[in-house]
Amino acid sequence: MADDWKKGGKFLLQATKPEDMFTYEDFDDEDLMFAKTASDFVINEVLSRTEEVEGSDTKVAVHTELLKKAGELGLLMVEIPEEYGGLEQGLTKAMMVAEAVAKNGSFTTSLMCHTGIGSLPIAYFGNHEQKEKYLTKLATGEYLGAYALTEEGYGSDALGAKTKAVKSEDGKYWILNGTKQFITNAGFADVCTVYAKVDGEKFTGFIVELNGPGVSTGPEEHKMGIKGSSTRQLILDDAKIPVENLLGEIGKGHKIALNILNIGRLKLGLGCLGACKNLIRESLLYAAERKQFGKTLNNFQMIRRKLADMAVETYATEAMAYRCAGDIDRAIETIDVPHDDPAFPQKKIDCIEEYAIEAAILKVYGSEVLAMVADEALQVHGGYGFIEEYPVAAAYRDARINRIFEGTNEINRMLMPGTLMKRAMQGKVDLMTPIMGLMGEIKADGISKEPAEGVLGTEATAVEIMRKWAVFGLGVPAQKAMADPKFLMENQILLEQLADLFMAFYAAESAYLRTVKMIAKKGEKKCAFPIRLTKVCVYEKLRQTQELVRQICANTAGDSAEEFAKNQKAMHRLMFGYGLDTMTLKTEIAEHMIDRENYNLE
Repeated sequence: MADDWKKGGKFLLQATKPEDMFTYEDFDDEDLMFAKTASDFVINEVLSRTEEVEGSDTKVAVHTELLKKAGELGLLMVEIPEEYGGLEQGLTKAMMVAEAVAKNGSFTTSLMCHTGIGSLPIAYFGNHEQKEKYLTKLATGEYLGAYALTEEGYGSDALGAKTKAVKSEDGKYWILNGTKQFITNAGFADVCTVYAKVDGEKFTGFIVELNGPGVSTGPEEHKMGIKGSSTRQLILDDAKIPVENLLGEIGKGHKIALNILNIGRLKLGLGCLGACKNLIRESLLYAAERKQFGKTLNNFQMIRRKLADMAVETYATEAMAYRCAGDIDRAIETIDVPHDDPAFPQKKIDCIEEYAIEAAILKVYGSEVLAMVADEALQVHGGYGFIEEYPVAAAYRDARINRIFEGTNEINRMLMPGTLMKRAMQGKVDLMTPIMGLMGEIKADGISKEPAEGVLGTEATAVEIMRKWAVFGLGVPAQKAMADPKFLMENQILLEQLADLFMAFYAAESAYLRTVKMIAKKGEKKCAFPIRLTKVCVYEKLRQTQELVRQICANTAGDSAEEFAKNQKAMHRLMFGYGLDTMTLKTEIAEHMIDRENYNLE
């Protein structure tokens, strides 16, 4: 069983038991109190000072002050090892805090940059002396952190960066030259992880103090959204970096950069989740007050449909996010060395790297759900949503960056199937056995479509058939890719469609498993709202899955009508159609939230 928790991407190939999935409902009272502390801090300290937080002349001083206050409350040290002054909590608790603080896009960006990409490179890849010097101060907010990877002309292609590092003649310093672009927290950070190529070739990480010689920043960028966050160039002009500030090994900077981005993608998904919940609440409150044609907006069916769609996708995102974080924590628990062993950080990174596919899913899915929720929230507000004094205007602008942060959604979509195929080519994942097994089932017309028992019996069957659709959709192009590895890599549209297929299934299964686990704990009567959310989610994702697979088969077949006809016959045997009155269900979902004025599962 131990090895099972070290296999990212396994959700596509084998069923997960509800009891093996971590959900938000698994947090205890102490965890929830810590999340409330984080939430209350943002409400009382950040939202009450929105104009200062967003102001061009005040934001640097205010974000610095607020981050240090967050440090006093322990909000910056959740993932930091106890040895270096931290709480050393699991990823699930860190994700919970990320969700709780996501109430102002600008401050959320500052805090999550510090606690994630600003601190974790040193936590995972620093040596003892580096952790003693920097991590202890990052944990409390005495030092504030940043991360410098992107350069002008090198965004998604970050490893092609041109910043150079050479050793000084006396051997005491690394001399860095180059300019980093779009560096969050650059206006107030004390320490930054910077990437440069040693001798112009070997991509390497360095710990850079921003007040050091040869280090400066450009003016603040004037951004469309997250206006209150600090974003500047980091300029390295013969910057003298002590040799002991080399992070990790020369030429191994990609290991730091890519793995830290995996964690950043998870946290971004949780930040998007928190923002979704806030926007649902803002929409509910506005729709309860605003009247048109003699009645409040929340009485109109199309407004209720919007509210329900927001809730369904938010529920699925929440289920996926904590499922993934829980799987990583479970994998970390199986590490066979103690926490203070020098090998532990790398083994922990290996566990996180295993879930690169799920991390990418959370980043893409969460950011696109937030884009939908923000758009619908603004639409519910009508013309007032376009006015800056209403919070949805800023939220709409702030949401846009999430599809670019932590690797664009296009890059992350290519990463999902690309990673799975790479692992298959390396023999780490057996794709062909389940693919060929499914082909045998289809040929024998042996796909069971009988609904299971229980209130979610139809959904249980739909999820399992959806898994078969996903395996089939992967198998058709994968068989070509096995013979010609360039086939998929040269067809980005197919990669995109496979990524959407992965996400649709992961969303549906996660929502279903969460609700089944909740029913077992609370009983069916207390889970009426999650049951409705799950029914709509599974039904809509099944339809999406079937259409995606049809298109994947058509794109793979190209001009071969015979090949497509063969796959079409197989798809016919996989068909699982059932009717669902989503109109009534969405009305009931909206009514539940209207009564509570919030996204509330109880």
